[in-house]
Amino acid sequence: MTDKQKDLAMVRKVQAGDNRAFDLLVMKYQHKVASIVSRLVYDHHEVQDVCQETFIKAYRGLKNFRGDSAFYTWLYRIAVNTAKNHLISKSRRPTASSIDSTEAEYFESAPGLRDIADPQSELITDELKHSVKTAISNLPTELQLAITLREQSGLSYEQIAEIMECPLGTVRSRIFRAREAIEQHIQPYTSTLRTAEM
Repeated sequence: MTDKQKDLAMVRKVQAGDNRAFDLLVMKYQHKVASIVSRLVYDHHEVQDVCQETFIKAYRGLKNFRGDSAFYTWLYRIAVNTAKNHLISKSRRPTASSIDSTEAEYFESAPGLRDIADPQSELITDELKHSVKTAISNLPTELQLAITLREQSGLSYEQIAEIMECPLGTVRSRIFRAREAIEQHIQPYTSTLRTAEM
C-alpha cells in the first residue's frame, strides 16, 4: 500500500467518524506543515497558531475530500493559504527566510558547502550560508514558497502546482527564477570556494 493509499484509508476512517485517525494524520504531518508555514510566518508562536488553524480547517473540510489529490498535497495547500491569510490579516508579508546548511546543500548552485578544513574556507562557507539565506529572503513570496516546496519538502512540480493553485509552467518558471536569483547572489562565494579548493 502506497503512502497516498494509507493516507486515504485514514481519511476514510475520519469521514466515518473515527477521530483518532485524524490525530494520526496530524502527528504524521505536523512537522512538515510547520516547516512550510515557517517559510511564510516567522514568529514561532504565530507559526503554531497558523498550524493549528490549518489542521482545524483540514478537519472541517475533510468531509469534502474525495482523494483526487494526495492528502498531504491538499493539506499543504490549506497550510499555504492559511499562512497567507494570516499575513494579510496582520497587514504584512514575510521579511526573511531561514535555511540551514543541510537545506542549502540541496541547491544545485551551492556545491561548495561541504566542509573544507582550513579556517579561511570555513569563513567563506559561513558567508555562503548567510548569502543563501539572504538570497532566499529577498525573493518574492511566491518564489520563496516554490523553491522551498521543491528543495526542502522534495515535492514534484505537479504537487507544487496543486498546492500553489497555478499552472505547471508557472511553477517551473518560479523555481527557475528562484534558482537563478540565488545562484547570482551567491556566485562570488562559490567562485571563492572553488579557488580555495584548488
